[in-house]
Amino acid sequence: METRLTGGLSREEFARDVWARRALLTRGADDFSDLLTARAVDELVARRGLRTPFLRVAKNGGTLPDTAFTAPAGVGATIGDQVDDTALWREFADGATLVLQALHRTWAPVGDLVTALGTELGHPVQANAYITPPQNRGFAAHYDVHDVFVLQTEGTKRWTVHPPVHTDPLRDQPWNDHRRAVADAARREPYLDTVLAPGDVLYLPRGWLHAAEAQGEISIHLTLGVHVWTRYAVAEQLVQAALAALRDDPWARGTLPLGTDGPDDETDRVRARLLAALADADPAPRFHRARRAQARPAPLGPLAQYAAARDLATTTPVRLRAALDARLDGARLVTRVCALDLPEDDVPAVARLLAGEVRTAGDLGLACAGRLLRAGVLVPAGP
Repeated sequence: METRLTGGLSREEFARDVWARRALLTRGADDFSDLLTARAVDELVARRGLRTPFLRVAKNGGTLPDTAFTAPAGVGATIGDQVDDTALWREFADGATLVLQALHRTWAPVGDLVTALGTELGHPVQANAYITPPQNRGFAAHYDVHDVFVLQTEGTKRWTVHPPVHTDPLRDQPWNDHRRAVADAARREPYLDTVLAPGDVLYLPRGWLHAAEAQGEISIHLTLGVHVWTRYAVAEQLVQAALAALRDDPWARGTLPLGTDGPDDETDRVRARLLAALADADPAPRFHRARRAQARPAPLGPLAQYAAARDLATTTPVRLRAALDARLDGARLVTRVCALDLPEDDVPAVARLLAGEVRTAGDLGLACAGRLLRAGVLVPAGP
């Protein structure tokens, strides 16, 4: 999947030379017309009953209030915040940029790409689309707190890119915390000043400054946001695990002396106890729980699932549902959708399922396959 975004650069080369290090422009990486077109945008905003926050509208460097482009949906759908396509057209004609947020949740081709990329990278991925009228800019120079792949699908857009003013920002360190430094840096010689055409891809690590402006036609681009896990996140899990251990320590729960004027007399002893708890802490369980919560499994069709469970036979083709982040912990199967305690006899078969060695319900055993189908872990394999 990465090779589609990097023009054939191997995974190893991308990881070694580019990932989280520098911006990368790839000309003609691929044809992205299968992902999002102008026709698809019109379909989404005019016919799909789209609601906020799945759409934002940006204008003059800021975002418009939802009331500027939403209205009640009419008979049969008394919802007050659905997109008003007429109001949206007027804003767009006046220079506004349309931002389709979380597009992986509303447009299947983008959802499939995001699921595959997130699984491959090991970091959660989301997708937004930006539709900008000619000669207009959606947002002023800024940085994101996640890595991005920018895929130009239609039209052209000029991008100016500058190195970070705050390297590797965390999620609670947005660009407006450094507004003056960002503005100063944006006036300097850019690292990149280029026009993206359909098929081009721009990769930006978090913290890299960027601004973009459509050229002589409507520009449509996808931004795949990679919400990277960091060493700081591992540190958070370590500390939380250590604090959880101290909750079970009667000494740590003890009351400070009567008339205490502060923690000074206890700080050294508490620090030593905390360091000991940190030394014994295992961040993995909390990390994996947090990681599973940051992304969704691949879509599941209830009707297809029902038919598969109803007609289950030893020859029924099945597969593990994609993007489950499934793991075996002894006889317990932990996934994004559930945790299942397995009979000991089922553990070897489920291990084969996780290894990609299962093709039919018979490979698992009908009882096990039925249980996993009902749990949403197993899905029918398409033709």
